[in-house]
Amino acid sequence: MTEETTGTGGAATEEAGAAGKASAEEPAAGKAAAGKPAPRRRGRPSRKAAPDGPDARTRILEAARTEFAERGYDKTSVRGIAKAAGVDAALVHHYFGTKDGVFAAAVELTFEPALVLPAVLDGPPEGLGERLAAFFLSVWEDPGTRTPLLAILRSAVTHEAAANVLRDFVLRRLLERIAAELDVPDPTLRAELAASHMLGIVMLRYVVRAEPLASADPAEIVAMVAPTLQRYVAGR
Repeated sequence: MTEETTGTGGAATEEAGAAGKASAEEPAAGKAAAGKPAPRRRGRPSRKAAPDGPDARTRILEAARTEFAERGYDKTSVRGIAKAAGVDAALVHHYFGTKDGVFAAAVELTFEPALVLPAVLDGPPEGLGERLAAFFLSVWEDPGTRTPLLAILRSAVTHEAAANVLRDFVLRRLLERIAAELDVPDPTLRAELAASHMLGIVMLRYVVRAEPLASADPAEIVAMVAPTLQRYVAGR
């Protein structure tokens, strides 16, 4: 009986001592942990932690294209683009300056597929009208490029600054390149007339959705439009 009591009491004493030791160590551990930063949680990085480099610039451009497509030019802000890209607004200004600058870069990114025009222009001259019509429609038929292109077109119709940016890009990067390859009188005017013809088709087919044009087969449209474009760009 005496041994059992003594054993039990010893165990209790040891447990009490261990508990006391743990209690004494806890404040020390807390003090040590207090001097260390909390571990970073996984997930989307904060705007302050976003890297300043090519990846950040790419994110800004993609975010800008999405914001302009969804909200239009007027309702899109630099702050909104920065938030969507996960960066600070100052970084957007650093790369692109103003909202017009971001819009211009987004326009160029959106029209990037159209910058392969030299491949269209390098073929036989007698088929230039058909190649232009087929290429133009292929860009608009692709949902991945059609959505941002329509958004930019709508922004240009409703906002003068957006129209200036789009006009400068279309004239400088697209129509001038076409005109430079045309061996006809008034090449720039002819290139613009060809572009206006195709943009009219875009408005009726993709924006207004006028039937039967909206549901017509692209190959059928190309076949009917190509002779007119050929007359514009080749003079015959």
